[in-house]
This record gives sequence, C-alpha cells and structure tokens, in this order.
Amino acid sequence: MENQQPAVSRAIVLDVPLDPALATGRMQVRRITMGPGVAAGPHVHNGPVFGNIVEGSVVYQIKGEPESLLRVGDVFYEPADTVIARFDATDEGVVFFGYFPLLADQEPTLTAVEPRD
Repeated sequence: MENQQPAVSRAIVLDVPLDPALATGRMQVRRITMGPGVAAGPHVHNGPVFGNIVEGSVVYQIKGEPESLLRVGDVFYEPADTVIARFDATDEGVVFFGYFPLLADQEPTLTAVEPRD
C-alpha cells in the first residue's frame, strides 16, 4: 500500500511548564467570539489561559515580546498575572476556545490594565 496515512496522528502543539505547580480543581472551556476589529486591550488573567483559534485570526502579544498573527489551528498561552498587550481580532473577527484551569471555587477573571512601556 503506497503512501497510506496512519488512521490516527498525534502532534504536540504546545507544551508549557506550569511553575509553580498549578493546583487545579476543575477546567472551564469557553467558546469566545470577537467581532471584526475588536481589541481586548491590555489585560491580565487571575490564572493561566490556554487557547486555540477555530475561526478568523487575532493579533496576539504578551508585553515585552513580539506580536504574532494567530490563525485557525494556532494555539496560545497566557500566563497568569502577565500583561497581554494585544489580543485584537482582525478584520475577519475571531472565534477561539479558551481553556481555564481553576481551583474548585475559582472563577476566571480578565482585568484591564493601563498600557505601560
């Protein structure tokens, strides 16, 4: 059989060490939609956020790092208490899944912060 593809394929697309070890009581997954041109503005989360883009695209930047354009299939990681300088939907908008590891009684938060150089 020529060029037969395996029935199942697995590839690691993101492997992030959590330091200190994150105590997790539950995982919340959200489908989030941002309209064309919507900018989240500089913000921080009270816990880590993992995500993957399922439609559209977004300009993503952690403060102090280069920005990148995330497209369908791309994944991202936002560390807890770290300024996310940009999470801006492009002209096509964006839909993504956000994965929030939480303590049993914790709710995820997004807190706007003042942009600082």
